[in-house]
Order: sequence, then structure tokens, then C-alpha cells
Amino acid sequence: MAKRVQVVLNEDVLSLGKDGDLVEVAPGYARNFLLPFGKALPVTPAVLKQVEHRRAKQAEQELALKQEAIDFQTALVTIGRFTVKKQVGEDEVIFGTVTNGDVAEVIEQATKKEIDRRNITVPEIHRTGNYKAHIKLHSEVTAEINLEVVSY
Repeated sequence: MAKRVQVVLNEDVLSLGKDGDLVEVAPGYARNFLLPFGKALPVTPAVLKQVEHRRAKQAEQELALKQEAIDFQTALVTIGRFTVKKQVGEDEVIFGTVTNGDVAEVIEQATKKEIDRRNITVPEIHRTGNYKAHIKLHSEVTAEINLEVVSY
């Protein structure tokens, strides 16, 4: 039975691991596929040190992104209410509906910061009034904003 070889992946390899992972593979797989195509490096103390350095740097970047999301969440809460203007018919019923694109546009006008509309969850809105929308700013940070739908 063949001995397994440890390698460090340089990129994501399907069903094997992600970039920077230390994995054990068959020697032929490493020799014939991973190493020649630059998808992995053989394990040495220097390479392990490099991987640890890269992981620490990546963790630091993730922490900075999370802190930025928390700061933006605080800014959204401080603003308090966003107003969406829509055309209204009888009985305060709006034409169409308020979409997450409308909400993203209103937030961008107020904060000068662009938000991806796919990260915004808006309830079904067919009348004027006050509503709450949820915005996913980071994988661990969500913000709840107040929407006021008015006629123009």
C-alpha cells in the first residue's frame, strides 16, 4: 500500500480543499497533477510558515471588514428612517411595489455608500406607511432599517 504525501494547496481544488489547506494525497496525484500544474506545494517548514502568515493576514482582513460593517450598521441606525416616494392611487395603494432596488437607491442617496440590492430583504409593500427592512452587511452583521413609503 502506497504512502500518503502531504501538500499545501495554492488554490481551491474541487473535493480536496481550499487555498492554503494542508492535505494528504496519493503520491501519484501529487506528482502528476497537483505539483506540475502549480495547484500545490510540497510541505516544508518555510511553506508552513508562509501559510500561517497568510492565514493571520486573512483573519485580520476579515476582522476589519466586520468592523466596517458594524460601523455602517451604527450609521444606518443613527439615520433612523428612510423615505421611499412612490406614485399612489386610491386608498393609499401604491402603483407597483417597493423593491430592494428602491431601498438600495434611497440608502445610497442618504449615506453615499453603495449597497448590493441582493443583500436587502423588503417585506411585501403595496400601501403607504411604515415598514422595516433587513440588510445583510456581513455574514455576521445585519441591520434593520425603518422605511416610510409616501406618495409624491
